[in-house]
Amino acid sequence: MKTIGICSDHAGFELKKFVKEWLEAKGWAYKDFGTYTADSCDYADFAHPLALAVEDGECYPGIAICGSGNGISMTVNKHQGIRAALCWNPEISHLARQHNNANILVMPGRFVTNEEADRIMTEFFSTAFDGGRHERRIEKIPVK
Repeated sequence: MKTIGICSDHAGFELKKFVKEWLEAKGWAYKDFGTYTADSCDYADFAHPLALAVEDGECYPGIAICGSGNGISMTVNKHQGIRAALCWNPEISHLARQHNNANILVMPGRFVTNEEADRIMTEFFSTAFDGGRHERRIEKIPVK
């Protein structure tokens, strides 16, 4: 597995600390694109560098967190090579990988517990992309 890229804004900072501990417990390498404190900040300042790293192959996959998950998801999905999925439970996470080949997991930091995040990440990292008819669909996502 490549280095996993992670980022958050201030509202996702506490959950990101848990994510880092979770990754470390598994012995998986990660690169933290910020934020590094709980001080108020703008998610786009961290989302764009993460998305670029995933697009360029420096990191794979990525994990992004903000309060609702919406703003950071919208930001990373502006990048043509990104398929970020906002996941708030394990089933959504499973389908994001299985059907959409999501390359960035987005979680809503204010709405999932550490225990829920554990199950969401476990599902995300253990689910393979089905390909087949789903491949045709994801090939139509980028704007050309």
